[in-house]
Amino acid sequence: MDVQLGATLRAKAGGRASFPVEAANAKQLLERLAEAYPELAPVLERGVAVAINGQLYQKAWLQPIPEGAEVYLMPRVAGG
Repeated sequence: MDVQLGATLRAKAGGRASFPVEAANAKQLLERLAEAYPELAPVLERGVAVAINGQLYQKAWLQPIPEGAEVYLMPRVAGG
């Protein structure tokens, strides 16, 4: 799958905007990103919004990610 990072996350991943990652679900994807980019780990732990093939998921932990999917990650936005 191709993972795209929003600007805030990109800064924590060495400036990379996108890269390929293999993962069966969103939880596994976030774990692999945290391992590869330790600076991303705290942001990922606070929570990120996950869009898979253009569909935004609120609780995406176990959401399967189809082969060849495009995944977009961005920090969660809290309202008040």
